[in-house]
Amino acid sequence: MRREVPPTCADRLGVASLTRMQVSGIDLRPLWHSLITKLIDGTLGAGEGLDLALIAQLLGDKEAGLAIQQQILASHQLFRLKDSPERPRLRVLALAAATDIGSNTPIEFLLANSEVELMTLYVVPDAELPTPLPDHDVAIVIASDSGETRDALSRIERAAARWPRPLLNPPHRVGNLDRDKLHSVLDDVEGLQIPTTIGVSRARLHELSRSQLALSDIASDLVFPVIVRPRGSHAGGGLAKIGDRAALRNYLDGRREQEFFLSRFVGYASEDGLFRKYRIVFIDGRPYACHLAIADRWDIWYLNAGMSQSASKRLEEENFMRAFDDEFARRHECALAAIAARVGLDYFIVDCAEASDGALLVFEADNAAIVHDMDRVDLFPYKQPQMRKIFDAFTAMLDRRATQQQERAA
Repeated sequence: MRREVPPTCADRLGVASLTRMQVSGIDLRPLWHSLITKLIDGTLGAGEGLDLALIAQLLGDKEAGLAIQQQILASHQLFRLKDSPERPRLRVLALAAATDIGSNTPIEFLLANSEVELMTLYVVPDAELPTPLPDHDVAIVIASDSGETRDALSRIERAAARWPRPLLNPPHRVGNLDRDKLHSVLDDVEGLQIPTTIGVSRARLHELSRSQLALSDIASDLVFPVIVRPRGSHAGGGLAKIGDRAALRNYLDGRREQEFFLSRFVGYASEDGLFRKYRIVFIDGRPYACHLAIADRWDIWYLNAGMSQSASKRLEEENFMRAFDDEFARRHECALAAIAARVGLDYFIVDCAEASDGALLVFEADNAAIVHDMDRVDLFPYKQPQMRKIFDAFTAMLDRRATQQQERAA
């Protein structure tokens, strides 16, 4: 009888290492050219190939990066970080989808300096999950919820009931996070607001822009201005506030995407006229402060908020982090508890604000948003301890789940 052999791991630098290099000012192009040379002469290893795909995306060429990734994953799906500990105290198997750099949980940041071995298995359309699976203590789904990841989530879901170890972030729960589904999960939570988000086609938006369709035909509570964004976009890509039909026509003229999200605009400026957007990390049901972005514009994400240029903004963020448990988390205790229970994931983030009536205004929930410790220590000295707190909570959760499994087996 033929004995099945577990798949081998290909070593790679990985997302966190390459991103840190770029953020620290290291030019990734020499490494890109070196790996391209190996690709051309046929000596490129599978791990190097996946690094090459990541570098392409970090340098702004998403299309080339995904093409290289597809080529690599056609023959190899299991990877490990080059700096993995020789004697890990815990072995984690991350289940990823073959998609862009922003659509899988950047788990490598969360496991920094943890003595945990991380293996990443890419679940691809044309290959079954390996039998047997790589030996591990705990597994976690890092694929997010989008059209590009649905096949991977479905494949993992079919195997979930037979999974030999604890499986965190189960795929059927991840599948509730996309913007047009999250509203139904959280809609009637007391002390929480979440605008209805509708998935619409380009053709339907064209009808709306030409007065052939009323906003109420799409959703009863929609009125101008509305928020529109391409489906599957990240970090505000293609996000726009649309005030009327003419503005919608102009928006569509500048976009090529075929699917979009549409929701009503909610003004959430504070009394001082500034907008404040909070990122909260949920780990095993408990919320942690991740960051606070403050800007004079509604379409905030951390990198466009000018936090590095403002000592007063950084002081407010520091105070938010230090007093989070006693102030923000207590103020929204019921809403946060309901989010944790209804989303039901072991790890995820929520981007939110505080509405004028004091309610928690939720923009999105996601398991793939980046949580990192790359901010400059001289400007953000308060962030390293807070990120360490989050990272420690994450690894402690993994330890607990693995230990609980071992105790049940005993």
